[in-house]
Amino acid sequence: MTELTVKLPDELARKVRAAGLLDEAALEQLFREALRKQAAGEFFAALDEIQALKLPPMTEEEVQAEIGAARAERRTRSGK
Repeated sequence: MTELTVKLPDELARKVRAAGLLDEAALEQLFREALRKQAAGEFFAALDEIQALKLPPMTEEEVQAEIGAARAERRTRSGK
């Protein structure tokens, strides 16, 4: 387990402590939530980039063919 030392302005530290956010469980929850938000932001940014490409919609058959090709490539790489 990693141990961290954090420096905060005194007033902020008092408020954070009073809110019960300085214990290990609360800090872990805060970090996990921040990581989830970051991942969601990156996901939506990627969607925006894809939408900006203005590609024509794919048919169901095209989607299934892409999925099949990706799975086959993964099997080839893993040696199965």
